[in-house]
Amino acid sequence: MTQKSTLTKDFTSLLYERYSCRGYLPTPVSREAMYQMFEMAQQTASWCNTQPWQVAVTSGAATRRFSEALLEHAAKNQPGPDFATPSKYVGVYNTRRKESGIALYNSLGIQRHDTDAREEQALKNLSFFGAPHVAVITTDRNQGIYGAIDCGGYVNSLMLAAQSLGIATIAQASIAMYSDAIREHFRFANDRMVVCAVAFGYEDPDHPANSFRTTRASLTYVLDEYTD
Repeated sequence: MTQKSTLTKDFTSLLYERYSCRGYLPTPVSREAMYQMFEMAQQTASWCNTQPWQVAVTSGAATRRFSEALLEHAAKNQPGPDFATPSKYVGVYNTRRKESGIALYNSLGIQRHDTDAREEQALKNLSFFGAPHVAVITTDRNQGIYGAIDCGGYVNSLMLAAQSLGIATIAQASIAMYSDAIREHFRFANDRMVVCAVAFGYEDPDHPANSFRTTRASLTYVLDEYTD
């Protein structure tokens, strides 16, 4: 495998076409394509070139065992993430969060009052939406928030690399709610902090959850430009 990989699509196309896939075919990703994907992601920039990310990847039966362990743990334990979750969502952040959730439930025909169906859909996070592969991303505890930021950049690179190879992905912070269980399952050292996971595989084009897309704020909203 060479260090330089040829992208199958231009960068603009990758940015606009990538989305969070919530329905996968059982077809596994070949080992060659998988290694190419991770090789590209390894080019991610990091603070002082520390490259704090480490990745545990599951395939096939290992993915199912991981899902079963998470579901069993979540049924008996309260969440315990390594990184604090947002204290609250206010203003535009709450609006965007709700819009995303409503779009997902509408695509699946789940009514607002149907709490059972909503809970069932939420649990699909822990079965990785049927994806055959999961990459668990951890950072070095001593790197603190800088390590987590670097891992965020790595996750974005990984998803775009996957998209260039025709591989669908979804970044999942939900699994990080059970960091102790993940450390135990994979026998991670205590100095590894769980950031998130990226489930990946080939999209099921007929799955209704794959029919919607989230919106993006306009450039005029996010960009302040200063000139002489």
